[in-house]
Amino acid sequence: MSILIGVGVVTTVTVFYLGRKGWHALHKAVGITPGVLIYQDANAPLLLSNISWQQLNLNKKHLKSLANEQLHQLQRIDEKVSQYQAYQIELQAQKMTPAISEQQFVLHKMLHTRLPEMLASYYQLTTINSTVKGVNNKSRAEAGKLLQEALDNIEQRLDNLLEQMQRQKLQDLRIMKNYIDSHNS
Repeated sequence: MSILIGVGVVTTVTVFYLGRKGWHALHKAVGITPGVLIYQDANAPLLLSNISWQQLNLNKKHLKSLANEQLHQLQRIDEKVSQYQAYQIELQAQKMTPAISEQQFVLHKMLHTRLPEMLASYYQLTTINSTVKGVNNKSRAEAGKLLQEALDNIEQRLDNLLEQMQRQKLQDLRIMKNYIDSHNS
């Protein structure tokens, strides 16, 4: 009798476990995260009132004239800057202060000075009344292209910097492992 009860309990637990795993696999297959009550489409148009910046200090008024793709790109840039800042804070907590490279200095200047200036200029250009002589769709298109190239440049520099950080940490781990291995013999 106790064997039947034990088999019943094991069967029940197994069925429950496999059912739950199947339920999660089904949700994962269709792109839904179980337990998340609000689904947000990553490609949905962004509302300026809902955008919050972790690291960048941008004037929301200057963002009104940007395309949705550019707003998404700015959010990606902000997330990458946040990752970089977290890395810097971690280094400071370990009492390590690495020298700032020219690449880091230029990127900081681009993010905190030039990017807000470019967004302000783009906003001013796009809001100028189209009846003003000399301002036409061609100049607006060129301004949009220039802004997009600048955003792409900034994002590429951030990607390179984050990749460099990863390579450095991996190299540090290799050095530590080799040190430990050399002293085990």
